[in-house]
Amino acid sequence: MSLPKNIVFFDGVCGFCNKSVDFLLKVDGRGRLLFSPIQGETAKRILPAERRENVDTISFFDGERVFYRTTALLKIARLLGGIWLVFYPLIVVPAEWRDVAYDWVAKRRYRIFGKREACRMPSPEERARFLD
Repeated sequence: MSLPKNIVFFDGVCGFCNKSVDFLLKVDGRGRLLFSPIQGETAKRILPAERRENVDTISFFDGERVFYRTTALLKIARLLGGIWLVFYPLIVVPAEWRDVAYDWVAKRRYRIFGKREACRMPSPEERARFLD
């Protein structure tokens, strides 16, 4: 069975992560992105166990490879196109450097943005874009 592509894996109980998904749903006018909580079944099929246990990072599956942290964000920006392409040249900066700020926010996201008791429930209009 072939796997869907352009999947954004996110921490389903993270307030900031859910707000980020809301933002991506809004700016992805062509509906190219799909979404799955890292706690879901799709993540179990695609992401290695150690990545599913580390919910501190966004992951992006393009159909062939999985990208993490800022590389995932830059790949998503490239897919969205338009104004978001302005960020893609940052891909030449080593990931270790780009990920410093990302990791700082990721480690504090529950404290800053809160934590939900359950994963986000998509609206009926959004349901087709969520895999789990």
